[in-house]
Amino acid sequence: MNLFYQPAISEGSLFLDQEESRHCVRVLRKTSGDTIRVADGKGYFYEVVITKADQNKCLFEIQHQFQQEHRPYSIHVAISPTKNADRIEWFVEKCVEIGIDCITLMDCKNTERSFIKKDRLHKMAVSAMKQSLKASLPLINDVTPFPQVIGNAQEEMKFIAFVDQSNPDHLKDLVLPNRSYMVLIGPEGDFTKEELDIALRSDFKKVSLGSSRLRTETAGIAACHILNLIQS
Repeated sequence: MNLFYQPAISEGSLFLDQEESRHCVRVLRKTSGDTIRVADGKGYFYEVVITKADQNKCLFEIQHQFQQEHRPYSIHVAISPTKNADRIEWFVEKCVEIGIDCITLMDCKNTERSFIKKDRLHKMAVSAMKQSLKASLPLINDVTPFPQVIGNAQEEMKFIAFVDQSNPDHLKDLVLPNRSYMVLIGPEGDFTKEELDIALRSDFKKVSLGSSRLRTETAGIAACHILNLIQS
């Protein structure tokens, strides 16, 4: 099944944009009268019938609307942007496929990149949402200073991934199911001691993601996967 995206469908925008229209009509050869499925990125699917198969602006009518099953938990990963932008794009893509609700790009003392093209991340997220047949897009926040990330945290369970000799607790052993979670993932140079102390004073718990030393984007994906698996 192919899934298409129209974020304003609930507001009366009953058409696909040019890129989606071209894929639908030119590549998949959909014609008037065919039924397709559209997601709004806000948790809803729509079964629609094509009324005008135009590769520049494919028009449709809604036949049925239904909500994707709601998850009783939420996952927020705050991660330091990597020097290579492709790696953070890969992180976004894979976490959307696995299941994530919010991503915050976090500017730490050792962060190697303070600017990311958010439109590129959005495009990767949309593609991953369609690939994994989801109806919801995660919120992607702009690059935010570390202290502000800490101060804005509202989740029930808050963790900072930081490995040292006094850190025996694995994330999977501390997580309780069906909560709201936030995990901080630092840059390749890791968090500074000052950043760690700030997080611990703000009720974050220090956790390990395993015995291997992971790249930033791999650690973010591992945390996202663990939090999803713990629910099953």
